[in-house]
Amino acid sequence: MADPQATEKPLVYSCSGCSNIAQLANQLAIDLDREQLAEMSCIAGIGGGVEPLVKKARSGRRIIALDGCQLHCVKNCLKQRCLQADLHYTLSEFGIRKRYHMDFDKKDLAIVKQHLMEDLTRAD
Repeated sequence: MADPQATEKPLVYSCSGCSNIAQLANQLAIDLDREQLAEMSCIAGIGGGVEPLVKKARSGRRIIALDGCQLHCVKNCLKQRCLQADLHYTLSEFGIRKRYHMDFDKKDLAIVKQHLMEDLTRAD
């Protein structure tokens, strides 16, 4: 059964590429979803034009976009569908270096999550 409060939660879209900061972005989105602070949705579906997912993104709910690096794949997928995030983060701007073949540092996750939580509180 669908959660009636889910429609009030912001949608969160994240990078999920192959670098440490991409996976940090993905984990942050998962955490927000599991803690019921946002509903995670599929950015690949937005970029691919999957109609039910695009319709959900256009529903008027706030959008949180989590990009790992300056390539801004999430932001650009949203832009393809004439959508713009209410809150947009580029994790490399937190001083986190993009690296391949390694996991993200959990300390970095905590720092970025704290910043995002403060922004969410201000936005409410």
